[in-house]
Amino acid sequence: MRKLSFSFFVSFISYFFFIFFFDTPQSALLASVLFLVIAWTNESLPVGVVSLLPVIFFPSFSIIDIESVSSGYANPIIFLFLGGFMLSIAFEKTKLHLIVARKIMHIFPSTVIGIIYALTATSALLSSMLSNTTVALMLLPIALSLSSKKELRAAFLLAIAYGASIGGTLTPIGTPPNLILFGFLEEQGEKFITFGEWVFKLLPLVLMMLVITPWVIARGINRHLHIKIDDIEPITFNKTHKRLSLVLFTLIAILAFNAISKQISNVSIDEKMLLLGFGLLMFVPKIGFLEWSDTKKIPYEIIFLFGAGFSIAAAFMQTGLAAKFASMLLGLSTLHFFILLIIVAALIVFLTEVTSNTALISMMVPILFELSQSLEPNQAIAVLMLATVSGSFAFMLPIATPPNAIVVSSGDVQIKQMIKAGFILNFIGIVAVCAIAYFFW
Repeated sequence: MRKLSFSFFVSFISYFFFIFFFDTPQSALLASVLFLVIAWTNESLPVGVVSLLPVIFFPSFSIIDIESVSSGYANPIIFLFLGGFMLSIAFEKTKLHLIVARKIMHIFPSTVIGIIYALTATSALLSSMLSNTTVALMLLPIALSLSSKKELRAAFLLAIAYGASIGGTLTPIGTPPNLILFGFLEEQGEKFITFGEWVFKLLPLVLMMLVITPWVIARGINRHLHIKIDDIEPITFNKTHKRLSLVLFTLIAILAFNAISKQISNVSIDEKMLLLGFGLLMFVPKIGFLEWSDTKKIPYEIIFLFGAGFSIAAAFMQTGLAAKFASMLLGLSTLHFFILLIIVAALIVFLTEVTSNTALISMMVPILFELSQSLEPNQAIAVLMLATVSGSFAFMLPIATPPNAIVVSSGDVQIKQMIKAGFILNFIGIVAVCAIAYFFW
């Protein structure tokens, strides 16, 4: 009760501070968001309960109406999550992940730091071409099977989440924020860099983060501790595994083809519909492996968490708070370019912590496009790329990115653990992306 009282007290006091700078709905929104962040962090209420509070807070404080709030909880991304969770449950139920885990363990060093590097690199590589959400869901049960120790399981899961977020920035199709930037500039009739140029420009940053991230995750852990491969349950690859492997291979092939074809012909299947379809396929007799009772394992609190994120983004736009931040940013164009990059990167990273990176980048790209009009062409490209990439470099809270939310849904990663590693990586990511943007982009 003390933690909950603290959350209310801080948000209540903050409202009277915000009112000096913003109007009443905007101040109420900022105070409400502050309460949500504190409650998520100190775990004074269950994550799912806190995530549903915008439905009560926002209409009650006349921030936005209940229809606008509730629409965030029915965002299409929710159906992508549902399908992915169903596939992940099938993966775990058949114990196919244990077979994959043994294969991975025989290839890479069996020390803790070796496994963290292996999981980070594997997650990053797959996420560069496939949805980082899908990759995190696929690798989740593998990481959980590698150790029974909670501390190690948390480190392995963080490696998957952070690797997926970092790897997703490598290509234009790796993560939704990248596609949002390309799509927006195409609508504006602006010439932008090609697919290959984007990869070339991002490769140094991605490699730098993949080298640093595992060491940050492994802080405080015996890095040279060996994980006994034989402790992972040996299972014979059977017909059930072959069926599920065929389904998963088909899904991955379609997702990869879908992503590539979108770049070539602008014709593609909606990924959310595709993943939900394959998730529902798991209930079909003689094809899938799930029963309706298995849906009890779906972490609905994480779905509510993302609904809260989309609702917060909608409130920022409808209250005019986003426009007010835009006008503040437009005044920064006279600053030294490197200072401008630091401010933009820090703003995007920490705003992303309390809202969906997809929703935030959708909101910020038009704002930053206006800002970039006052810059030189190369500087304009650097600002837009930096802002988009920074949306994937929020490592502290589960609401920031889908991979973060997915690993927290396992129950083996506490939000405090994510904040501890993510806070350091946030600052490393800001410095790294700004340095690359200034000297290379």
